[in-house]
Amino acid sequence: MKRYLIVGGVAGGAGVAARLRRLDESAEIIIFERGQHISFANCGLPYYAGGVIENREALFVMTPEKFKASLNVTAKVRHEVTAITPASKTVTVKNLDTGAECTESYDTLILSPGASPIKPPIPGINDDAIYTLRSVSDIDAIKQKIDNPATKRVAVIGGGFIGLEMAENLHRRGMDVSIIEAVDQVMNVIDYDMAAIVQENIRSKGVGLYLKDGVKAFERRSASLAVCLQSGKEVVCDAVLLSIGVRPDTQLAKDCNIELAQNGAIKVNEYFETSQKDIYAIGDAISFKSPLLGTDTTIPLAGPANKQARICADNIVYGNKKTYCGTIGTSIARIFDYTAAATGLGEKALDRAGLPYKQVVTHAAHHASYYPHASMLSIKILYNPENGRLWGAQAVGVEGVDKRIDVLAAYIKKNGTISDLAEFEHAYAPPFDSAKDPVNMLGFIAENDRDGLTTLISWRDIPRYAEQGAFFLDVRTPEEFSCGALPGAVNIPHTALRSRLNEVPKDRPVVINCGMGLRGYIAERILRQNGYKHTVNLSGGFMTYNAVHNELAHLS
Repeated sequence: MKRYLIVGGVAGGAGVAARLRRLDESAEIIIFERGQHISFANCGLPYYAGGVIENREALFVMTPEKFKASLNVTAKVRHEVTAITPASKTVTVKNLDTGAECTESYDTLILSPGASPIKPPIPGINDDAIYTLRSVSDIDAIKQKIDNPATKRVAVIGGGFIGLEMAENLHRRGMDVSIIEAVDQVMNVIDYDMAAIVQENIRSKGVGLYLKDGVKAFERRSASLAVCLQSGKEVVCDAVLLSIGVRPDTQLAKDCNIELAQNGAIKVNEYFETSQKDIYAIGDAISFKSPLLGTDTTIPLAGPANKQARICADNIVYGNKKTYCGTIGTSIARIFDYTAAATGLGEKALDRAGLPYKQVVTHAAHHASYYPHASMLSIKILYNPENGRLWGAQAVGVEGVDKRIDVLAAYIKKNGTISDLAEFEHAYAPPFDSAKDPVNMLGFIAENDRDGLTTLISWRDIPRYAEQGAFFLDVRTPEEFSCGALPGAVNIPHTALRSRLNEVPKDRPVVINCGMGLRGYIAERILRQNGYKHTVNLSGGFMTYNAVHNELAHLS
């Protein structure tokens, strides 16, 4: 009879235990979890704080009692594995309630310790009103604080997924919420032009948004807490949620000489084996090869952890036969009126890797525009101009974001190209989609650029063209133009362009924009077929440019 010991529960540990049992009925399986709960929906914690999930018990995916009854798995909560001795294949376990210690042997050990919230040494950071969110115990403490009528103002430090989800849920409860982020945008996994749309909506809700302004100190002011920023500004609040990221929780692995990656995560091979024999690792604490970059990466998401658990268990029981191809980091969050999602590589990651890329941004209705309640959807792809292979994608909108990001993630994971997007076949009826899905449009636009029918530029290229003395041509209607335009732009509607070509110079580059990109493309085709050789079209049109520059104005 095999004896499998698992360190850590939740997605990875609980998942691997369940799969091991389904494959090996005779094995002894024990999970040691130092927290109070063996398996819970940690992604649901912000929604419990906001009252969307009313029943606390709904957060528990599995209890020790259910594990035992259903799967004959022993789950020991409040038990911490304090040491691993690979030579004897034993672990030291401490009962955190009694202090008693014991030694347990294993045939195979699986590490799923997860990640811990980062808590930097900022003065005042140990104040009782400062919280982090990782477990049910954490959310219990947070909820007790925010349920107190005296708690009216909350500062969220960090503009990542958890921070923004918590900000939205606290705002829903009627609290005065401020978001503080050290870099120049929220949601660093998406590019600035997409984040600008999200930030505009956050500001419209009356939420304080402090960007590019880190925390210098926390100072107690009687019943209140002051968050002192590097700029000299202060945000006075009743509670602080610290959500500035996580780090792999790998001290246990380090102490038994398991090889770690540069970022401190546990190095595993394609079978999830660590450097120590018969010790595997999965979940938020591991480092694996990125399928896009080929470099070590760590992606702390529940979806990959569950898939890793399944493959790892198969390899333990049947021998190392199944390999893990890695994850491209597909993620999604609802933030006030919008949903924002990303998959694969963004501009920052591509720039760091020195990889060539082009981008396409499009704005389109999430279903047929003539069908009631169509809402705007903004989507962006980044791809390799040398072969058309997709690098990454992002989407922001009220509806339809999840559908498109999942399609794009599937193509990216399978080395899909812009031509695959152009040929993407989807189910069409007016309540659900348009005859040409926005994913198709991304492919069409990218193919047009590849085939020389258009030359796309991004909002970042505008200053460079201005320095070159380019002619800026806005082909929207006069009514649209009057509501805002690029500096120095001349308005000639695309419907009048053929009769007004004499107003467009041929001896200068011509930068064309419309509202979202389509009319700009039509205008570009008119110009090129009338002898204009240096024309470019602004990807995403004035809608993208305006969102970005409205946000940049807040930083200046």
